[in-house]
Amino acid sequence: MEGLVYKSTGSWYTVKDIATGRNYECRIKGKFRLKGIKNTNPIAVGDRVTFEEEVITHIHERENYIIRKSVNLSKQTHIIASNIQLAFLVITLNNPPTSTTFIDRFLVTAQAYGIKTVLLFNKIDSYASEELLEVKYLANLYRKIGYECIGISATTGKNIDKVKALMAGKTCMVSGHSGAGKSTIINAIAPELQLKTAEISQQHLQGQHTTTFAEMFDLPFGARIIDTPGIKGFGMVDIEKEELTDYFPEFFALKRQCKFNNCLHTDEPYCAVKVALDSDEIAWSRYKSYQQILKGDDSVYREADID
Repeated sequence: MEGLVYKSTGSWYTVKDIATGRNYECRIKGKFRLKGIKNTNPIAVGDRVTFEEEVITHIHERENYIIRKSVNLSKQTHIIASNIQLAFLVITLNNPPTSTTFIDRFLVTAQAYGIKTVLLFNKIDSYASEELLEVKYLANLYRKIGYECIGISATTGKNIDKVKALMAGKTCMVSGHSGAGKSTIINAIAPELQLKTAEISQQHLQGQHTTTFAEMFDLPFGARIIDTPGIKGFGMVDIEKEELTDYFPEFFALKRQCKFNNCLHTDEPYCAVKVALDSDEIAWSRYKSYQQILKGDDSVYREADID
């Protein structure tokens, strides 16, 4: 039988039979763990699999996936979800804050695997006028690069209809920090799911971790949505230094104007990216993220990996 993985708890997987729509609770064959797989999860939500007698026997080739390095387990990687047609990254200015470093690392990974990403600036109903100006600045920064940005409120429903329109007929993933409102957004999109949510910790201004494992849900308008656990850090995986420019669209657009074909946009002379940076055509926050990834610097997330 062939099925789609809808839930992964680490040792058990909920698999929906493609032919019948029936759910099965499955384990994996031990040999999957003997093939040198360094992922913390050899099977991810969204995977297409073959299974027999509630045992997964084969993983079909993935179209794409979102993968990150576990910062506290630097030799391990974690596939957040696979076979994604659209990713939503939920961003909050505060309660909890989302850094441009985190945004850029997610976008680079999605770009590397050909996954379209839409940025959802959540909780816009709760911001003061100065904070709204900062949100608009960030949204304009990423729109200029080519990313679609939508200001939403999961609690009031503002622009949730726009999100639903983008989702129709697609397998989508929602990611971001705990407390950013991922589950609340999904509840606004599909109230019948009644996903569990939690209040922000006022002491640390961080989200309380309510989604403990990834899970995919069928939606009534022909879409699937994958809810994922909140993550604090996003360690980069399998991106060569020479390729990194390709995953920053505004850098890639200038790449051919650099004097040297192998320009890394650091100390090389006649670098078009650095010229654009000096003239404020490229955001310094983006260049800082680029430098950190280029150097393999995950230290900003060393203290805690999972929210």
